[in-house]
Amino acid sequence: MATPLNDDYPKKNVELSDADLKAKAIEQFNTTQVIESTQSTQTNKFPTEIIQLPSKGKFYPEGHPLSNGTIEMKYMTAREEDILTNQTYIKQGVVLDKLFKSLIVTPFDYNDLLTGDKNAIMIAARVLGYGKDYDFEVTTPSGNKQKIHVDLTQLQDRDINWDRIEKGVKEFEFQLPVSKRTVTCQLVTHGIQQKIDAEIKGLAKLRNENASITTMMKHLITSIDGNADTKTIRHFVDNELFAVDSRYLRNELKSVTPDISMEIDCIDEEDRDPFRGSVSIGLDFFWPDSKV
Repeated sequence: MATPLNDDYPKKNVELSDADLKAKAIEQFNTTQVIESTQSTQTNKFPTEIIQLPSKGKFYPEGHPLSNGTIEMKYMTAREEDILTNQTYIKQGVVLDKLFKSLIVTPFDYNDLLTGDKNAIMIAARVLGYGKDYDFEVTTPSGNKQKIHVDLTQLQDRDINWDRIEKGVKEFEFQLPVSKRTVTCQLVTHGIQQKIDAEIKGLAKLRNENASITTMMKHLITSIDGNADTKTIRHFVDNELFAVDSRYLRNELKSVTPDISMEIDCIDEEDRDPFRGSVSIGLDFFWPDSKV
């Protein structure tokens, strides 16, 4: 009888015991873990920074990756510059989200991200990519255009009513001043904003109308007098929500919405009077001297 060249060959069809199968499964699992760990190390080889979030993590439930109030982000590389110049992303309006997802190291569901925290990530991305110095134009009280220089690292979190904040809670109850109806509203996350934007865009195409305020209210209001029925909420917003109540509701939501303040103190070059200006986000915010 010929001698087999490979000792394992004649054993290939041998039926394995349950113990052998278990041992092989464990071995394969451990090997996969080592490979994934190596890949993770290679992915995160770039230097990173820990970014403080305006929410302080208080609106995320215990155990959520952002519940400690910070997020880890890596420095921008040429790969992210490719994202910023991707014409398809720009036309689709998703270029910044693609950029942020590429820079964020902390694993979590991006749809959970509060819009105020997303704004802080935007500022951090600019600093990590092109530095803290940013020049932009404002219109002064005297009506002139004036160039302003700002250190983006000096922007502060907006003051909100922290006394109303409970850990992990994103819904708040309000009594409307005119109708006296009791409504609950939720804070805007990336996922909710995506739904709002999609509906506004669809209505603009279908009816050629701007329904931004009512659409936003339909998505933010979660119940009316304890009734959480979607049809009831939409009917209320379209037919029963007084303008004064709507404004009150938006202001009250703003008072409990964490965000980074884009307002800075400025001096009018013409009359030397102080005024409050707002940092405008132009094309050169993420691509200085770009022609994109």
